[in-house]
Amino acid sequence: MAVGQPKIKARVRCLGRPVGEISHVIADPLTLEVSHIVVSVNGTERQVPASEIAALENDAVDLQCDSGQMTGFPAFKREDFLTSKEVEVPHLEQRIQAEPGDVLVPFPELEKSIPRRNFFAGFIYMLAGLIGLPMVWPVLRFIMKPMYAPFDNRWWQVGNIGHIKAEDVGTQFKFNKLIRDSVLQINLDTNAWVIKASPATLGKIYTHGDRTFTDEKGNVLWVNDARIPYVAYSGKCPHLGCGYKWRSHRTLGQVFLCPCHLSVYDVTGAVLDGPAPRPLDVLPIKVSPAGDVEVIDVQYKAGKKEQIRIA
Repeated sequence: MAVGQPKIKARVRCLGRPVGEISHVIADPLTLEVSHIVVSVNGTERQVPASEIAALENDAVDLQCDSGQMTGFPAFKREDFLTSKEVEVPHLEQRIQAEPGDVLVPFPELEKSIPRRNFFAGFIYMLAGLIGLPMVWPVLRFIMKPMYAPFDNRWWQVGNIGHIKAEDVGTQFKFNKLIRDSVLQINLDTNAWVIKASPATLGKIYTHGDRTFTDEKGNVLWVNDARIPYVAYSGKCPHLGCGYKWRSHRTLGQVFLCPCHLSVYDVTGAVLDGPAPRPLDVLPIKVSPAGDVEVIDVQYKAGKKEQIRIA
């Protein structure tokens, strides 16, 4: 490929004859190099390999093919790509000088194949279940009995506020839960995120004042005092339950980012981008005079706009 980088809206010529202009550049997320340019030709966009570039100027790109060969390049399919605003690729912006919305990277094959893979997996599991149900039903009925038990409303000590170094910064607290059912005893590693909220942030979280939490019978478990600056969020993304992280975003600043499907939340838990159907789930929290933090690990159904408690 020629030295330099193709630019958006640069004129494209085939053997000196104008054919269109560049509408996007496509980057390889591993090499951070331009792999293709998208050329708009008479209203149709074509995906042209960067290897076809013969020469670059400030406002023009010369290709080594003739104009008749343009129709041989594949049509550009926007749904097969993500912009660099939609996915974090470290150092991409430094390597390719273009507006974030104009730099594209291929949509991960793993993500595109999820619906099909889930369908066949579910079909196989259904067949296996139908075949084995008569034999395992008595055992299942015994094991599933705890599912109908009351929710787990125990308080879990997760750490100390001394780990929080600044206001409006997400701090992860990992803790271990002991789960017992009819036949097993499991130590489950889990986590919650805690912030020390500034007055402005606290006001956005508790827009209606104190937050009340109830059990399955409607009895009050705990009330988060809207004046207390410490706020805890469930460690599970409300989209599909993945774990998320506190990250520095190029345009949005410090945010909570879920790497599974790119949901983005600000420090108040509000959704800024991505498929998440609701804000981060606030947990009951209490802080002792010594600074020890305890939470009730309330869990809600993922993928729903409303909060439906499941554990």
